[in-house]
Amino acid sequence: MIDPVLLRDNPELVKRSQEARGESPDAVDAALDADRRRRAAITAFEELRAAQNAHGKLVAQAPKDEKAALVAAAKQLSEQVKQAQHAVAAAEEASDAAFARIENVVIDGVPAGGEDDFVTLRTHGERPAFAFEPRDHLELGEMLGAIDMERGTKVSGSRFYFLTGIGARLEIALMNLALDRALQAGFTPLIPPTLVRPEVMRGTGFLGQHAAEVYHLEDDDLYLVGTSEVPLAGYHMDEILDFGKGAKRYAGWSTCYRREAGSYGKDTRGIIRVHQFNKLEMFVCTTPDDAEAEHLRLVALQESMLQDLGLSYRVIDVAAGDLGSSAARKYDIEAWVPTQNAYRELTSTSNCTTYQARRLDIRHRLPADRGGKTEVVATLNGTLATTRWIVAILETHQREDGSVTVPEVLRPFLGGLEVLEPIA
Repeated sequence: MIDPVLLRDNPELVKRSQEARGESPDAVDAALDADRRRRAAITAFEELRAAQNAHGKLVAQAPKDEKAALVAAAKQLSEQVKQAQHAVAAAEEASDAAFARIENVVIDGVPAGGEDDFVTLRTHGERPAFAFEPRDHLELGEMLGAIDMERGTKVSGSRFYFLTGIGARLEIALMNLALDRALQAGFTPLIPPTLVRPEVMRGTGFLGQHAAEVYHLEDDDLYLVGTSEVPLAGYHMDEILDFGKGAKRYAGWSTCYRREAGSYGKDTRGIIRVHQFNKLEMFVCTTPDDAEAEHLRLVALQESMLQDLGLSYRVIDVAAGDLGSSAARKYDIEAWVPTQNAYRELTSTSNCTTYQARRLDIRHRLPADRGGKTEVVATLNGTLATTRWIVAILETHQREDGSVTVPEVLRPFLGGLEVLEPIA
């Protein structure tokens, strides 16, 4: 949820943000109107309550012959207070709904437009060149005994798979490498629940435009998470944090689930776009003043991982219309996938400013020299490793006979293995 004070004081800024995202600025006027109605309803209720309290004192002090009339008036006033209370509840519900239609205000400099309007900030590494016809990750995975799509489909349906043998070991190695890097960078590891309550899913913004991608267990009213960002954001819900020793940094290792609604016919081959995968997600709660610096820190950690894995990549500044409702700025890192002759997203890192934390009521206390009051924290998230990385690793480091060179940084996590060999 955006800051109501910002909406009231600078509605034109919010309208420009909506337009940059390709959304209607009319939602801003609707939210302002709903906010006015909410505040008016609260004022009317409080005035009636004050009148009721004052009238109650009159009843208590009135002579006997006047009490009957005053009691009748008190009943009428009590009914008016109840009606006013209902009006407040309705106005607050309408205001919440109106505010929910406004997405986070984008940070200055974020490119306007949609999915294709990103800005490339930098590229790293030479694209791999082969003296032979390269195989795609699925063919390599089958030769190595690493990926079994056929049995995944048999057991669970399309877009499911088994990682087998060296494939399973490779993913665990990748995740352990990422965990080691996160620990060195001061992150606390967490294995979070992957089922969350509606208020947590809603608070992180995933029941808006992303609702169609979320699995819902109706009988339990719980949601399967598509990223551990969701339970990690809920970890400090309704709390006041102490940043005396710095930001709260977590690395969440979890299985993730996505319906991939609307992706019919896209990336049906292999493990690029699937319903279930594993991910190590970085999540940070920090002060709003430090959020942009923290964002760059997360990107640097991701780039270090990709560089050490020997992958060619580009960093893009995602356009406003492709941010998602909670992000004020998002940097994606896309690795070169040789057989697709294209860059494909491996990591996504978002600065959600105070948008999620305001919904989830996560605050921190300012130091005494700044008044000691509380303010809403900023939240950030970013991928440090996920199953999809196997695609780029296999294709980038393949050899003519179908074997794959193991990046040096992964070898200690694979018992010193230097080359993945075809099993046939």
